[in-house]
Amino acid sequence: MPGKIGFMPSQCEFVLPSIIRLSGDGILLREWAETDLSALVELYDDPEIDRWTPVPSPFDSTAASEYLARAREGREEGRKKAQLVITTDGEQPRGEVLLFRSEFDARDVELAYGVGSRYRRQGLASRAVRLLADYARRQRGVRRVLLRIEPGNSPSVAVARATGFQLTDDEPTTLEVKGRQIRLLTWCYQNGGADSVSP
Repeated sequence: MPGKIGFMPSQCEFVLPSIIRLSGDGILLREWAETDLSALVELYDDPEIDRWTPVPSPFDSTAASEYLARAREGREEGRKKAQLVITTDGEQPRGEVLLFRSEFDARDVELAYGVGSRYRRQGLASRAVRLLADYARRQRGVRRVLLRIEPGNSPSVAVARATGFQLTDDEPTTLEVKGRQIRLLTWCYQNGGADSVSP
């Protein structure tokens, strides 16, 4: 039953490979490295990232180190989550896209993303989201690929529409983030694009 909390993971085994590297449409997604710390600070110490994500602010080198440590822990913990760097050359981080199993239904996965201020309006978010959504659908065999977006977050709504997500009639999700209640609407991926991916 969609949206039912407590769906047994054993009924749908979602396990990611230990390393993911995906390319297509002029971008390459890769794992974070320790050498990316200063770039991570530049990307996430930003008012828009602070406004729309749970990432701490200010985001300094200590916060970046803790962020990468949690990312590694999440990666190793049953391999149910991946946080990938968005690049155009395999090197310079321009943003991040996340893939993780939904806590509401183990058959579904969710995506989240952030792009640094210097790299916005280049289509990076939409290309990264589409590439990872296609990977989840075609190579991981998930039922639904979802985005959860605040209604006022118009840039993310634009990315959802541009990449083939449609608003669902799922009940809104309410969370407390940074001391405020936020209401998230659920968008579901409808496309099955043709990007080339390699695990």
